[in-house]
Amino acid sequence: MILEGGAANHATVFSRQPKLRGTKTIAGTFINKDELRIMLLVGLVISMATITLQSTPDLLKQIDAKRLRSAVEKLASFQTRNTLSETLNDAAKWLQSEYQNIPGVQATLFEYILPKSRRVPDDKKVVEVVAWLNGSGSNAKSLEELRGQRVLLIGGHLDSLNLQVDAATGRAPGANDDASGAAAALECARIMAKQKWSRAVVFVGLTGEEQGLHGSRALAKFAKANGWILEAVLSNDTVGSSGNKAGQTEKKRVRVFSDEAESHNSRELARFIEWTVRKHMKGFGIKLVNRADRFGRGGDHTPFAQEGFSAVRFIEVHEEYTRQHTPDDLPEFMDWTYLANVTKSNLAVLCELANAGPAPIDVRVARDQSHDGSLTWKSVARTKYVVFWRSTTSPIWEGSVPVGEAFKATVPKVNKDDHFFAVGAVGGIPVLAK
Repeated sequence: MILEGGAANHATVFSRQPKLRGTKTIAGTFINKDELRIMLLVGLVISMATITLQSTPDLLKQIDAKRLRSAVEKLASFQTRNTLSETLNDAAKWLQSEYQNIPGVQATLFEYILPKSRRVPDDKKVVEVVAWLNGSGSNAKSLEELRGQRVLLIGGHLDSLNLQVDAATGRAPGANDDASGAAAALECARIMAKQKWSRAVVFVGLTGEEQGLHGSRALAKFAKANGWILEAVLSNDTVGSSGNKAGQTEKKRVRVFSDEAESHNSRELARFIEWTVRKHMKGFGIKLVNRADRFGRGGDHTPFAQEGFSAVRFIEVHEEYTRQHTPDDLPEFMDWTYLANVTKSNLAVLCELANAGPAPIDVRVARDQSHDGSLTWKSVARTKYVVFWRSTTSPIWEGSVPVGEAFKATVPKVNKDDHFFAVGAVGGIPVLAK
């Protein structure tokens, strides 16, 4: 690997210290009592920070399947969470309170108008849960105050549906669809709140999904109108079952659907998710599906993509359709270890993205004839980069190498004819080379 660029190394210069009067230390130097107190306080703060900061693998170990189960069972215990029902408000208030009980997390009931449609008899004001963890240097006390900030979003939809009963009053447990996604986001919030991240992270329990993605559409438009720099949306919808009645089982993968468009980078986000989960998790991985969503169906990631944000959908590999929008969508049919692994996948991605440096600009492949792959890009000071490559027929990144604070790199014996290249900041979504 040939590299160019990067910051110069600087020696640290110490000037001669003046004589001090006060307490004599074991080493024989003198410091006064005020300085001693300051030194002890600084040492304590540094020590606490060292203890608090945890690696991604350490954080993934803290995902608790029992806690996920408890959240799903609580949400499924409501008579219904249909957006037209009164009990939706009760479920939303419970979820809001769970977020508010996490130190450092703020939560609000986001209001919007559910418009009259096939499943909605009249316009109705409804709520959904939006919580957030401020990034470093931010003290946003409202969603409007996230303007201009780099934001990540994870969630599922809080509302449920049973097509066999009255929408407003009939039993609709919605355990897998989609208390599973709402619980996954809540669990990620509990873990991420234990330390500070450079980006703000928004956690949502959306509503109006079953009536036409109305809650996600309202929030996506709000995010755009209020200037959020929303870099990634991870929508989790129906992520808690590893098999179906047909005998199909997949305990070791979850599907990630993504669209491809000029207005957003969802496909590269999905590819980054696969690479990140492969990096951090053994025995569990991502099945990429190069489609916006399942055939003829939709999900809450789509309105965000339509607003120009990179957004993907997580969903189990083998759905059981008789347990969707029916009274049989119950907790006893779920796989809690599987849900925990899906949650870990999301958390791994959030941990990478939340502290990533700025993306490189104008990534280019050299146009020379060569057996090697040479790249250039406009770098940002004090940002470390990673070079990625894959064959033109591969959907996943097949190789990567960290290159440090460089602005150009050459990958030996990996030619541009047979491969795609990209460059990303460490922890960031790779930018495809042109």
